[in-house]
Amino acid sequence: MKIVVLDGFTLNPGDLSWDGLHALGACEVYEHSTPREALARAAKADLLLTNKCVISRAMIGELRELKYIGVSATGFNVVDVEAAAERGIPVANVRTYGTDSVAQMVFAHILNLTQRVAHHAETTREGRWAKSRDFCYWDTPLQELAGLTLGLVGFGRIARATARIGQAFGMTIVVHTRTPSAEATDVEFCELNELFTRSDVVSLHCPLTPQTEGMVNADRLSTMKPTAFLVNTSRGALIEEAALLEALTSGCIAGAGLDVLAAEPPVDGNPLQNAPNCFVTPHIAWATRAARSRLLDSVVENMKAFLSGSPTNVVN
Repeated sequence: MKIVVLDGFTLNPGDLSWDGLHALGACEVYEHSTPREALARAAKADLLLTNKCVISRAMIGELRELKYIGVSATGFNVVDVEAAAERGIPVANVRTYGTDSVAQMVFAHILNLTQRVAHHAETTREGRWAKSRDFCYWDTPLQELAGLTLGLVGFGRIARATARIGQAFGMTIVVHTRTPSAEATDVEFCELNELFTRSDVVSLHCPLTPQTEGMVNADRLSTMKPTAFLVNTSRGALIEEAALLEALTSGCIAGAGLDVLAAEPPVDGNPLQNAPNCFVTPHIAWATRAARSRLLDSVVENMKAFLSGSPTNVVN
């Protein structure tokens, strides 16, 4: 069996080992592939692994040896799963690997918004503290999390992990989800509009669907407290970015922490990168070494399951 990895760099920039895949067959690993390179490199592949390289219907039609497509991510929209199914080619993703890492990033953004540690450390490095008349100073309101309300839109694994961290800080947790759980007695379920109105921090944890695209719009932002923060580690297109820019510029809300944008990487820049009180990180919530190691292990296990005749995590 020939295995081809089309774009392995993001998953493994060199700090992990591909030995698990090499043990399954002849394996070629490419750090990056253009669309033309991807087609040529996959020509003789039996098993194909992609992260962001698009595997289109046309491409699937040309890959006559192809028997399996693995996606080294949870999202699988880069693959034409219907075309693969028509050929009898299973497409497998990895559904859980970064729960704790993403929840940690949510609070990295929340703590940055409420205490601005990096900013104050930088002003100290610049010598400002040494010149201060007083024994301390701060440039932004410093906020305690205990007693604040954290609103979670969605209540999957990452949101539940985020809720546990919030509770450890003494926050009240309110949740909007299509499927409230009677077992979750330590959170309060509410309607979406109420969540935006009540929350001091709103954190998005829902998939991107036609129903959720642009759900954070001007009307919804206008209902938030002027002291509230918005955090998004889910999908960039959940937010109408022009509306968020206006809300930040006008002071409608106090700030935002975003690990995702609608277009990644941002083409010709993105106005939110320079918006007031907006902090954008380059989609790194999932990328701790621990999470990527689990992801690679799961990719290998998915391939092993396919080769044994019992494919798992198949999305088509």
